[in-house]
Amino acid sequence: MARTAVVAGGAGFLGSHLCERLLADGWGVVCVDNFSTGDPQNVAHLADEHGFRLIEADVCEGPLAVEGEVTAVLNLASPASPVDYLELPLETLRVGSEGTRHLLDLAREKNARFVLASTSETYGDPLVHPQPESYWGNVNPIGPRSVYDEAKRYAEALTMAYRRTHGVDTGIVRIFNTYGPRMRAHDGRAVPTFIRQALAGEPITVAGDGSQTRSLCYVSDLVDGLVRMAGHTLAGPVNLGNQEEISMLRLAEWIRELTASPSAIARVPRPVDDPSVRRPDTTRAREDLDWRPTFSTARGLAETVAWFQSLSRGERGALQLTGAEDL
Repeated sequence: MARTAVVAGGAGFLGSHLCERLLADGWGVVCVDNFSTGDPQNVAHLADEHGFRLIEADVCEGPLAVEGEVTAVLNLASPASPVDYLELPLETLRVGSEGTRHLLDLAREKNARFVLASTSETYGDPLVHPQPESYWGNVNPIGPRSVYDEAKRYAEALTMAYRRTHGVDTGIVRIFNTYGPRMRAHDGRAVPTFIRQALAGEPITVAGDGSQTRSLCYVSDLVDGLVRMAGHTLAGPVNLGNQEEISMLRLAEWIRELTASPSAIARVPRPVDDPSVRRPDTTRAREDLDWRPTFSTARGLAETVAWFQSLSRGERGALQLTGAEDL
């Protein structure tokens, strides 16, 4: 029997790659997006693919009507970069609450597997390092970032309530910093910001002294984890991310080297509640999903820089991965 997935937020950076992977694996895909932060161009190349449907809709507005059988509902619907969720605070809270509820109702109606794309931001500025799923986090519930952190924490609670109360087959993944082709150059996250600035010869803006760390996961690896979770019965939460930890100063220097840019490193104030460290404990994903990242940070950054360079030359479309050895 053919499998069909509803991907909410499917025209976003991560969602579009997920739609692409599911289609390649033989799934039918219903991509749902209101294009508040997603881009129809991200999935334009899928329009003629057999089994692909694009629905422009806001999952916050009410129950989603999808014809036919549905195997899995994957909820990636949310602003995800600080620029977006700080500009859309109420919308971010609403999609984490009402949007998640409507998608859970769809999964319940269709007897489908539901996968929530949660975030490492549920750990806040962690006091435990690396972060295991058992850690409850250190989140400021009234700070500016709380609109995203608490929306995802509520979405996790709602997902578990539907599992316990209604018997919905649910799974939660906590996504750590993910990057790759189709990121928006001005979305405010470190990788696209540093690449854009380096390619333009502008100062690369590092917050604070740059000692704060992140663990960067290439998009195809992250998508593989989501697909594995969709085909499993695991409740989670499960961390998905790369364990290669890097400081923001080193990231800026690395991108400057990859682009052969003359850009200087410029210091800017650190955002409020900016986490000092971030690295996942991925033991559960490795043991229960047989999942581990395959892209080194070196290879992933090289692929991403090449994609941004192709945009600067006026080329469209996703970069085709070469399968070359790690750089």
